[in-house]
Amino acid sequence: MNILLVEDEASIAGPLLRALEKEGHALRWAADLTTGRAELEGWEPDLLILDVMLPESEQGGFLLAQEARAAGYAGMLLFMTARDAVLDRVRGLDDGGDDYLVKPFALVELLARVRALLRRGGGASGSKLCYGPLELEVGSREVRYRGARVDLSGREYALLERFALYPSRVWSSDELLERVWGEEGANLQVVKVYVHHLRQKLGSEVVRTVGRGYCLGLEAGIEVATGAEIP
Repeated sequence: MNILLVEDEASIAGPLLRALEKEGHALRWAADLTTGRAELEGWEPDLLILDVMLPESEQGGFLLAQEARAAGYAGMLLFMTARDAVLDRVRGLDDGGDDYLVKPFALVELLARVRALLRRGGGASGSKLCYGPLELEVGSREVRYRGARVDLSGREYALLERFALYPSRVWSSDELLERVWGEEGANLQVVKVYVHHLRQKLGSEVVRTVGRGYCLGLEAGIEVATGAEIP
């Protein structure tokens, strides 16, 4: 997905960008309000992550959010800031924010919130992902294959959605355990079992084995851009 991070501290922006790039997102980074405005003029990201305090203004993130919403920006918006006063949080939400994360925070928490926001917002540019005969309605979590609805369990759908949202990426079993099950060091056999379930319900060609990992086996319907320059 397309994400714009507006954060003036390179020591914070660097780890965030590297983690988001590892998740498969296309990224742009702005270190100040002016650059953030310029990025938004010709590009509409699926998610805008804003630090509130920027070099030009202690309210810079709030200002950019107001301007973006006024200009018709319809994507998701996440504030992150050391300011944890209730009034600041309320203002962030009133200015069109969808979530508010207080520094310091754990990187895994930010990644979880990003995933939740992108699911809520439909993930890609629309709420439907199409790959040949496979269709996913991200909002309703409905899956169709060759025109017929396929009932998947919650975990089966989450696994399939992971492949569909990042169609060009090969995922290791360890990564899938962490991203889909939220567990590290657990029994890797569970991933193999759920991949088998998907192949049984949808067809063996839907999930492809690549080395010791897995990826979507169908032709992608969206393009995943390369990452931005990371500090």
